[in-house]
Amino acid sequence: MFRTRAMTDELHTIIDLIRYGASRFQAAGLTFGHGYDNALDEATQLTLHALHLPHDLSPVYGQARVTLAEKEDVLALFLRRIEERVPAAYLTGEAWFAGLSFKADRRALVPRSPIAELILSGFEPWLGGRDVRRALDLCTGSGCIAIAMAHYNPDWHVDGADISEEALSLARENEARLLVRNTRFLRSDLFSDLQGEHYDLIVSNPPYVTNDETDALPQEYSYEPELGLRAGDDGLDLVLRMLRDAPLHLTDDGLLVCEVGEAERALTALLPELPLAWVEFKVGQMGVFVVERHDLVAHHARIRELADARGTGASSAAATPPATGGLF
Repeated sequence: MFRTRAMTDELHTIIDLIRYGASRFQAAGLTFGHGYDNALDEATQLTLHALHLPHDLSPVYGQARVTLAEKEDVLALFLRRIEERVPAAYLTGEAWFAGLSFKADRRALVPRSPIAELILSGFEPWLGGRDVRRALDLCTGSGCIAIAMAHYNPDWHVDGADISEEALSLARENEARLLVRNTRFLRSDLFSDLQGEHYDLIVSNPPYVTNDETDALPQEYSYEPELGLRAGDDGLDLVLRMLRDAPLHLTDDGLLVCEVGEAERALTALLPELPLAWVEFKVGQMGVFVVERHDLVAHHARIRELADARGTGASSAAATPPATGGLF
């Protein structure tokens, strides 16, 4: 497509290749949403990967010349990105999240949640200095949230739960890759297999893409497991179950942090009375809310009504949880 010598024989340096790749990606109409949001950043990472150079290489090396063989390696990666529409992270086998390098492949979604910013800020001001001993990453996927929480908070015990055994196998590989010792990964359909487990902090980036949106996603997303994306007509099938069941797994002053993306509007329309605090990130709101356990308890009846109406089955919180104490 673009590897003819006439088109590429004037490419001599790293910066030449990056600029060329970005231009080709733009011309091909690629979709960027798997860790990078623009053509230039993707071209940079693919170029550096093909050249076996660090992802944060200093710009002073941009004028370094490449060999013919190296150029061919870079262009071959560009070609796959364009012709196959494979996400860059799956081509390189690596994704960066909260400053850490994770293995990425088709067993789980590419790490890309804005929750990374919350992890780096210690979940403040939301935690308000409260002590966290146990934390849960629900719908852990690649394990990126659980492992990042554990890495930056070595005194926490962090569980990661997911329904997919394939995703959990990737999470355990990332656990070994990053040498964390305070994590545990468990198979569970949301809270269904976590009976008796209680946490000071529960964090989740669950599936929240609507059926219509999932069906219309660009080709890049077809490489990711649909199980990690599709979540019903309004994107809230799993989130409502989570809100219903979370009180029996949170300590008395526990906190739930959850990403719902564009499903934010549907959630606020369904539960306008539930006091959800929407996080303002450096780039603005990104559909992540914070809610206190006591607020979930106060509004449990309505939440349970909405969740049960979707035929989501029995829950560990089938009975209304007590407002305080007596649960543990």
